[in-house]
Amino acid sequence: MEGVGLVHTRSVTFPEGLTLSCGATLAPLAVAYETYGELNAARDNAILICHALTGDAHAAGRHTPEDKAPGWWDPLIGPGRAFDTERYYVICSNILGGCAGSTGPASLHPATGRPYGRSFPVITVADMVKLQHRLLAELGVRRLVAVAGGSLGGLQALEWGRAYPALVENVVAIGAAAALSTQALAWNYAQRQAILLDPVQGLALARAIGTITYKSDLSWRRKFGHAWASPPEERYRLDSRLQVESYLAYQGEKLVRRFDADSYLYLTKAMDLFDLQEGYPSLTAALAGYRPRVLMVGISSDFLFPPYQQKEIVRALRANKKSAAYREIISPYGHDAFLIEFDQLGYIIEEFLLGA
Repeated sequence: MEGVGLVHTRSVTFPEGLTLSCGATLAPLAVAYETYGELNAARDNAILICHALTGDAHAAGRHTPEDKAPGWWDPLIGPGRAFDTERYYVICSNILGGCAGSTGPASLHPATGRPYGRSFPVITVADMVKLQHRLLAELGVRRLVAVAGGSLGGLQALEWGRAYPALVENVVAIGAAAALSTQALAWNYAQRQAILLDPVQGLALARAIGTITYKSDLSWRRKFGHAWASPPEERYRLDSRLQVESYLAYQGEKLVRRFDADSYLYLTKAMDLFDLQEGYPSLTAALAGYRPRVLMVGISSDFLFPPYQQKEIVRALRANKKSAAYREIISPYGHDAFLIEFDQLGYIIEEFLLGA
């Protein structure tokens, strides 16, 4: 099956901005987005795709024929695919606080003409969703067939179901949770501290730390084992490297070339602040008013968002007699499986949406 072909990232600016969860008003606000497929006459066939921490709006297709790789969820988006563009109008936007076309810390402050940097207000997942809602209104969308995403994208999908229950029919959250585990909070703290010490080398180190959490022990062993990158004559030097060390260094250097360190700070903080249960005695109580059908997808080897976290959301929803399903990707790739195991994920999502 052919994909969506060549695509273009577009942008819209909202001069009035938004009042954020922290109380600050941020204006103007730009949003970068891509769309695939056509909005129907009833304007009710839209699906919103939400990206993860260092993602962007480019979920499918290629910008030029020479692009080395398509968008990050390309195998799932297109004619005959899980998010079938002959049936659905698929939208993906760069999130608030990002650095790929939407307003974030690297954007210019209108009063100073200089980047916001760390004067940027603290944002939340709820703020990201508010801006996405504004975008959908601009595009003329009346109803969402689904909101879907993995990791931070899954948190956004869950927030959509809470914030706009009358607009969303289905929520698909992969490798997500009602709140980050204490261990995940600790990993985020370590990453931010690295960046606060040095925005360049610190971002590279933060990426290395994050990458460790995105994979499973089995995937690390299979990929690298105890193989050396340094030649035998250099192994007894302090700067000698195993292959896994070279890989982590490469991942860090690659992210530094394309991502803003301050965005990393703000987006991981937004993840830390996310808590579906906040203000309620239990998750069951918090989800009593949840209306959309929910599909929680776990990953068997996920170290960062273990399957128990998706299952507890399903249990809480079912305790309220809500429609909630759990499916699991069987994979050695850890949290990253939602960006790798497209055959399994595509089948799971398509089965859920067609059963709506």
